[in-house]
This record gives sequence, C-alpha cells and structure tokens, in this order.
Amino acid sequence: MSYNDRVRGIYQQQLSDIREAGLFKQERFIHSPQAADIEVEFPSGAKLKKVINVCANNYLGLSSHPEVVRAAHEGLDARGYGMSSVRFICGTQDIHRELEQVVTEFLGTEDTILFPSCMDANAGVFEAILTKEDVMISDRLVHASIVDGMRLCSAEHDTYKHGDMRHLEQKLQQWKEKRLRVIINDGVYSMDGDAAKLDEVVKLAEAYDALVFVDDSHASGFIGKTGRGTHEKCGVIGKMDIITTTFGKALGGASGGCVSGRKEIVEMCRQRARPYLFSNAMAPVIISGVLKAFEILKGSTELRDKLEENARYWRSGLTEAGFVLKKGDTPIVPVMLFNAKLAQNFSRDLYAEGIYAIGFFFPVVAKGQARIRTQLSAGHDKHHLDQALEAFIKVGKKYNILGKTEEEIIAAYGL
Repeated sequence: MSYNDRVRGIYQQQLSDIREAGLFKQERFIHSPQAADIEVEFPSGAKLKKVINVCANNYLGLSSHPEVVRAAHEGLDARGYGMSSVRFICGTQDIHRELEQVVTEFLGTEDTILFPSCMDANAGVFEAILTKEDVMISDRLVHASIVDGMRLCSAEHDTYKHGDMRHLEQKLQQWKEKRLRVIINDGVYSMDGDAAKLDEVVKLAEAYDALVFVDDSHASGFIGKTGRGTHEKCGVIGKMDIITTTFGKALGGASGGCVSGRKEIVEMCRQRARPYLFSNAMAPVIISGVLKAFEILKGSTELRDKLEENARYWRSGLTEAGFVLKKGDTPIVPVMLFNAKLAQNFSRDLYAEGIYAIGFFFPVVAKGQARIRTQLSAGHDKHHLDQALEAFIKVGKKYNILGKTEEEIIAAYGL
C-alpha cells in the first residue's frame, strides 16, 4: 500500500490523541556532556539553558569522567572505531574477552557473554536456554525488555504479584511438573526504586529446584557494600544462575550489556542467542571505557558511598517537604503525582526553575501512577541537591500537593 493521505491521517489522528491526553513525549536536546549540570535546548530552537540534571542513569558520575574518557580515546587509537562484524565471525578482540573476565570476577559468577545492550541480552537469553517444556515465572513489574524477551521464547509464562513471596511459592507449586522453572526479577525496579528480595527468592528456588534470573541494570556498580549489585546487598553472591546487566548506566553510561552466570547457560547464549549471533560486537572504544570504569570501582567505594549519602539526603528532604514518595533505599526516588498532565506540567515548571526532571506516565508506568522519577548521582554535590529541593518545593506549593495524601491529590487532579 502506498503511503497515501488516508494512511497519513490515521497516524496524525493517533498522535493528536496522544497530545490531547497529555501523554506526548517531547525530546530535549543536550548540548553538553552528561553530568550533574547540563546545557539543554527546549523547546526546539530556544536559547540554551543550564540546568541541574536529576533524571539520568549516570549513578556514579562516570559518563564524562576524565579517566573513562581518556581510556576511551586510547582504545579508539589502539583498536579502531568499530568491529564491523558479529562476534563468532571476526568481531572478537582480546579486550572483549578481557571485559567478560572482569565482569565475571566482579559479579561472582562463572562466565559472562557481552551483548550490544542489556535489552539485547534480555531478548536473547530466554529463547536460547528454554523450551516449551519450561516455565518463566516473573515479577509483575519486571522491565519491558524482559517482557519482550519472554515473548520471543516458547516456554510457558506466568507472573507473581510484585515482591510477594507467598504468591511466588504458589506459582512454583503450580508449575512443579515443568522441566525447568525460572524465577525472573529486576534487581532494582527502575520505576519504583525498590529492590528485589533476592535472599527470599533464592530460598524458594532452592526449595523448589528453580533457577534464578535477575536484571541488575539499576544496581550494578553501586548497590551493595562494594557495588556488586542486588545479590551482594541480599547476601546471595554465587547463588544467581543468570544475571543480566548494562554498561549504559552506572558503568560508564555508553552502551553494551551482558549475560553473566552459570557457564553452561553462557555457552548456550554463545551458540543460540540471536542478538549475539546477528548483531555487531561492542565497539572497542566502549570496551576500553568500561574496563576503566571497573578499574575505578575496584580501587575504591568512594563514588558509591557518596551516591548512597546523596540518595539519603534527597529522600529525606522530599519527605520532610511533604511529597508522596515510593518507599525504597536506592538512588531512584519517584515523586508521585498520579495524573499525567500534572506530571507534564510539574516537569515543565521545574525546568523553568533550572531543574531537569521528566514526567513519567502511561504507557511507561501504569495508568494513574504518573510521577517525576528522580535519580541521584555521585556527580551531584550538596548545592545541586539543595537547589533542586528548593525548586521542587516551590512547584509543589504551586500545585498545592505538599502534605497531601495520594487520595487528596487524585481527588484534586484525577487519574
């Protein structure tokens, strides 16, 4: 079918409906390196504005760290710009394997395989290791990339209520006749900021002969005493069967991801994971930067310690001001607004005050769960947080939500 006026009209109407519902997502253009302070162009064509960024995944401030940037330059000079090939043909350099070994040691697993992104890792792992004789039992709030990966797999799929171990046990009993049972979680849930109860999950897995999968993208590098991740926080290092994670957040902020875990599972991914077999290998420049990020992490916990203190200070300030927050103890601190248009307006007004924080709403989160998701970084200093708190309080007063309960905000603005 040609792209005629009738077809064009269909999409124009859908886009118009999205705008009318207050759900239209508009990109901002950053004209500076990713950092606590950034220069942003918004709306398109407007004068550049310097703002404080409180919504990046740059948890450790490594995205523009001078040592990481220097290592990337050195990798570019020594190994070139790209591999122009998949791994099993001619896309593997020695530094790819070096990074896999570094990740394996850091996470306390048996082996690791690199992917172009963690989304690719999640898209490839389930199909590679499971069949229709197996079942995947996932927490209902797992990341969209996990959902997409499970859709590509022939195994049965069931869910359990978020964080509900009793419900998980019921599901394990229900599916006890399956060849393999895999319990699937995020380590830290990216929208709510709460951590999985991996110690309890492991106990159930051992009792019911199940495998444990965790996507630790929002934990690797900074959760746990030495930043190993949620499995370190929960005291179950060595008991994870499958860990997927990204290098595009705390670990340098560029791109790339991996599957790490039992050596046989990793080898199955090398043989059968389609995103691995049919996508270019990670670029050498990124490998070099990630290796430096791990070197920094292994040398000191200073950055994750500062991040932990920043998160505590920020959450305390928002709580004292009277905002409704999701419970948690991670650097992800969602400020709940419940109404999509309110979240959009709140974000716009924060920007006017020099604070960059984006409103989240359906379909990124469930309907009626709109929010401003704030994320702390080791790159933030106290003056950044104080200025951001002042702006949040000012805008919160404008919309009369400080000290209000969830029910009162919904009554005022609706869902």
